[in-house]
Amino acid sequence: MQKPSFLSMSASESAESTIRVGIFGGGTVGGGIVDILDRKSDYVTALTGKNIEVHKICVRDASKPRDFDLPDHASIVTNFDDILDDPEIDMVVEVMGGTTAAKDVIFSALKNGKDVVTANKALIAQDLTEIESLVGEVNKGLESGDEVEFRYEAAVCGGIPIIRSLQSDFVGDSVSMMSGIINGCTNFMLSAMDRDGKSYDEALAEASALGYAEADPTLDVGGFDARSKLKILMRLGFGVEVSEDEISCRGITELMKVDFDYAKMLGGTIKLLGVAKALDDDSVTAFVSPCYVTNDDSLASVSDATNAIEVKSENLVSSTYIGQGAGRYPTANSCVNDIVALAKGDQTFLPFNPGSQKKMVNNFESVFYLRLKYRDSLGITRQCGEICEKHGVSIHSILQNPVTKNDDSAFVIMTEKVDLKAIKNVVADIEALD
Repeated sequence: MQKPSFLSMSASESAESTIRVGIFGGGTVGGGIVDILDRKSDYVTALTGKNIEVHKICVRDASKPRDFDLPDHASIVTNFDDILDDPEIDMVVEVMGGTTAAKDVIFSALKNGKDVVTANKALIAQDLTEIESLVGEVNKGLESGDEVEFRYEAAVCGGIPIIRSLQSDFVGDSVSMMSGIINGCTNFMLSAMDRDGKSYDEALAEASALGYAEADPTLDVGGFDARSKLKILMRLGFGVEVSEDEISCRGITELMKVDFDYAKMLGGTIKLLGVAKALDDDSVTAFVSPCYVTNDDSLASVSDATNAIEVKSENLVSSTYIGQGAGRYPTANSCVNDIVALAKGDQTFLPFNPGSQKKMVNNFESVFYLRLKYRDSLGITRQCGEICEKHGVSIHSILQNPVTKNDDSAFVIMTEKVDLKAIKNVVADIEALD
């Protein structure tokens, strides 16, 4: 057998085979990216034929200690332009968060001909149309292979590869529904309330202590983080562009331990779900809400900070993606996958998939659960029944937990399947009662 020959690279060839990366954000995710690229450098080089070097990391405070080792060829900077105006940097990774400075960074990088990788779902949800337009404008007239790319796998559900899947695995398919647990903080809290019997405040305190909740947890517990992710998924799955405010959104702040008692009586639990569904009239409806889930539903067993998304479609019928939705290495792993894909030359000309003529309809049918607190008096169920009848809402059952205390008396109405608009009218009328 003839021995293989080895060729040494010239300096110019070596330079051409090196991709230099500038990272904005040296915190949890940024440090994870540096660590993964360092540990997997030989594998990545063998896979892509390129050396990927972290060239500069832009941070707010250069004197702050870091919990990762700075690569030999990298430097810490505090000025955005040190990365954005550096002609040697090929790719910008934005993991600084926020929607103001981060937008300036991403837009400037694209205009300067640099590929962008980001984990910023809030910015994408806010400015999706503008980002899409800018990518098209920058790439107009460029030859194949010279275009800039915008990648954002880590923006939705951390380490779950749902973005790449919707971009490439459903091309010949037709998505009919996407439903899932898409916020790790709230799922952790709901697991603690159900499994451990903790109150909302106790569950939030534990989530905060473990780093699942931000200092201001409003985006998580209010359902707004899940709504941002759902908007992005709707564009990818249905081609529909929708304002976040159009998506019905209810968080978990009003849930109580008694709600889990009722759920157990019914044989299930409660999960915060983001749901988007295609309707027969070429429209799409969507909502974020706490939902009752039966114990035999696959989502019922998804606990703690885990995320799960089920995609229903014509060809594949049902595909479920489960994994870590947040955290240093799950999020950093998705960013690294985007970096490596770009190094391999994978191209995605339309980062958000083609648009469609489908329209958003802010109404949907469901079975609803209404918990009513009341002062003990005659005629309460009669009044509620009359209001439901007035708005065409059929009552399936009325439940009262026997352990409910007198000072916090409550009962539950379970409806048949009705429109959201009808149930809102019922709620408004009931709230007007004494």
